[in-house]
Amino acid sequence: MTDEEAPPRRRGTARTDELLRTTIELGAEVGYAGLSFEALARRAGVGKHTLYRRWPSKSALLLDALNRVWTKGLDYRDTGDVRADLREQFLRSASALSEPPIGPLYRAVIAEAQADSALRATLHARFLRTVEQSTLDRITLAQQTGELDPDADLTYAAEVLSGTLYYRWLVTDLPIDEYAVDGLLAMFLAAYAR
Repeated sequence: MTDEEAPPRRRGTARTDELLRTTIELGAEVGYAGLSFEALARRAGVGKHTLYRRWPSKSALLLDALNRVWTKGLDYRDTGDVRADLREQFLRSASALSEPPIGPLYRAVIAEAQADSALRATLHARFLRTVEQSTLDRITLAQQTGELDPDADLTYAAEVLSGTLYYRWLVTDLPIDEYAVDGLLAMFLAAYAR
């Protein structure tokens, strides 16, 4: 390929998207431990300074990459049946978390966040809060349409719904399967359904 045939260099958002996509691809191949700015720079055909300008650490880069991939799947469907919508979303999330690249890479970022308070704050602000807010939005809609108790404060319920599944995934070897999701939803609806 001659210089005239070379594709144009990407800049800005397009370049960032390309770097995030490359991060996920490389992370899936080599795991968290094998992922480095050096390896990513080689794969992406950029200098390390390009990466350091955008991200202060490997964990921050990986969190951005996971956030880009993962948050696309966080939106709840609205079928008019809150139980069905929560169930579908929780099972879809469990499936994504159980498989590469998201599952192993996300676990690695969470492990790193335990010793890095700035990363932990970023993880909460950019991902966990998004999950909780998305859940709260869906159950608040159900409250407004008469499916759930109109007087209940659902903020804590959204946190418990989301947190229970992440706890089960992160801390135990128990599956997040239909049985687990149905049990969680039965408790939620017993407490909040009209």
